[in-house]
Amino acid sequence: MTVDRRLFLAGTAALALPAATRVTSAVSDAPAFTTANACWQGAYDRALAVLASNVRVLPHIPDPVLIEGAQYQGIWQECGPHEALVYRRWRPDVARASHRTFFDLQLADGQLPANNKLTETGFGQIQMVVPIAATAWELARDTGDSELLEAAYRACSAWDDWLMRHRNTRGTGLVEGFCTYDTGHDNSPRWAGVPNQCPNKDARRFPPGFALPRLCPDLSATVYGGRCALADMARALGRTADATRWDEQAEAIRRLILDRLYVPDDAAFYDLDAENRFIRVRGDILTRVVGEHVVDQRTFDTLWQRQLGNPEAFWTRFPLPSIALDDPTFVRPIPGNSWGGAAQALTALRTGRWMDHYRRSAEFGTLMNQWCGAIQRDTSFRQQIDPVSGAFTHADSPGYSPSALVMVDFTWRLVGVQQARDELYWNCRPHHPAAHNTHVALKTNQGRRATLTYDAQGATLRLDSVRVARIEGGGVRLVTDTAGQPLRLTGIEAARQTLTLRLRDGRSRRVSLSANEDVLLHA
Repeated sequence: MTVDRRLFLAGTAALALPAATRVTSAVSDAPAFTTANACWQGAYDRALAVLASNVRVLPHIPDPVLIEGAQYQGIWQECGPHEALVYRRWRPDVARASHRTFFDLQLADGQLPANNKLTETGFGQIQMVVPIAATAWELARDTGDSELLEAAYRACSAWDDWLMRHRNTRGTGLVEGFCTYDTGHDNSPRWAGVPNQCPNKDARRFPPGFALPRLCPDLSATVYGGRCALADMARALGRTADATRWDEQAEAIRRLILDRLYVPDDAAFYDLDAENRFIRVRGDILTRVVGEHVVDQRTFDTLWQRQLGNPEAFWTRFPLPSIALDDPTFVRPIPGNSWGGAAQALTALRTGRWMDHYRRSAEFGTLMNQWCGAIQRDTSFRQQIDPVSGAFTHADSPGYSPSALVMVDFTWRLVGVQQARDELYWNCRPHHPAAHNTHVALKTNQGRRATLTYDAQGATLRLDSVRVARIEGGGVRLVTDTAGQPLRLTGIEAARQTLTLRLRDGRSRRVSLSANEDVLLHA
């Protein structure tokens, strides 16, 4: 994708405004959601309040960032940039600073910090999941921020080089795990007995014994996703040769993940230890690999049938557990901060990176409804829930940013408007509990105002003052370009839906479509 450099220059001009002006502008441009459903509105408003209270200034960096909240008083590379990206339409300045924190604290040899906390800046593990290169690229692209683009390209290129120098000790080309915190899997049977951090808090070293280092599918997938983003950044910067190199390196590590760390008989990805033995624990490694789109649709369909969509494994009543429900290592009773079975808000928040991509939009709706229901029953916003009962673990502290972001982000994905690059997703569910006399408004990346208004019969979609469409009847996603021209309909409900679609030309069309079915619309 080629990006117009004039767009980036325009975005940079806006960033030259004083901080107070930028914050005021961000608040006035923030998405608006109002509903007659008092329970839903209350949970949504409380979620935004939690997020606002978790905007803090941490040591070493003058600008406010979104911290993890609850018992986690800091920002982690694993999750902080992605969370801030989700929050960016409310506080673009916070999203920017949450990325710049890692770039500004990068060591001279290229190592990015694992975290920046009130107590310390940590370099004792690599702790990465969602690639910071991917979230930085999306933020820079969507806000037209050329300075962030340049900084991200430099920092993430150096980080990839550091990882290949210090986390490829076996010479395989895959990324190695040295300790539990590398993948952020606290208290997980995946890392049973392995120290949490690297010796002397030096992420270049691994403790002796424990059959380390391990080849890790999810860490390698993070590098794959980062290289894809670096290729896109290079193209935007006009560095064609660099883009080709990053594309080739991304494909090389993708093939290695599939060839060395996927076990088709189990339909699972596993760590491979230093003695070339698989660590056969079925955990949320799967979600992290598909989160970076490592597998093709055919392989994903197998993973879905046997693992991710299997009610006995990961498709529990409240998806997705951190360890498969039928894996013998699943930990019960569920303790606090447990990646040994609890369904984590972080994992739920990351589903937006892969479920639509792999054509599971209807099932995505089910997952979102379950999580929003659990949150409305307990608005303390804690870290994790029991995947069977949906009860939050009260051993964890309240006020956790990922849980609040789940409530906010899922609301917009269920009954609101989203922008995905050059497309607008109008998620129309007229009979949804959150759609009771509901009105939503979103400012697009192009500065247009997209609104979706529900009444007793259906929903009216407008871009600025122009009606894009009127939808009555069943739930559906209308996809348009950023000018409001219709492209397709997508089935986003589990049951077959029948609806009436009226486009801006006034003609009506009766449409029936199944779960995850696409219907192309022609002008």
